Amino acid sequence: MNVDERSDARERALHLLYEAQSKGISVEEVIGAQVVEPDELVLVLARGAELASNRADELIEGKSRGWTLQRMPVIDVAIMRMALFELLERADVPTAVVLDEAVDLAKRFSTDDSGRFVNGVLAAIASEVRNG
Repeated sequence: MNVDERSDARERALHLLYEAQSKGISVEEVIGAQVVEPDELVLVLARGAELASNRADELIEGKSRGWTLQRMPVIDVAIMRMALFELLERADVPTAVVLDEAVDLAKRFSTDDSGRFVNGVLAAIASEVRNG
């Protein structure tokens, strides 16, 4: 799987996470409603982000001074949950790749300030949960 395919998988997983969060349903329900079953990496990322969401949310709130999850754009929370799943559970993915991809998604799909915000929160967490 090349870099573009992995980037595409992250984007697709983000869409599934966003839909689930926006509708207040599980990722599994969103996956079940898809006309075409998503690729394996999409499923791993979306399911993993949902499973890791409690731990991710604690880490995010711990590093986002003065911001609760409820005040953050829903898409930013979904991006950070997915990135944190990768940081915590996918040691084969380099930290720089996880951060770069998350920032790129935030810049493309969220507010003007989201790229910088997502980068700051994730970089602070990455320095604690990964060596280097």
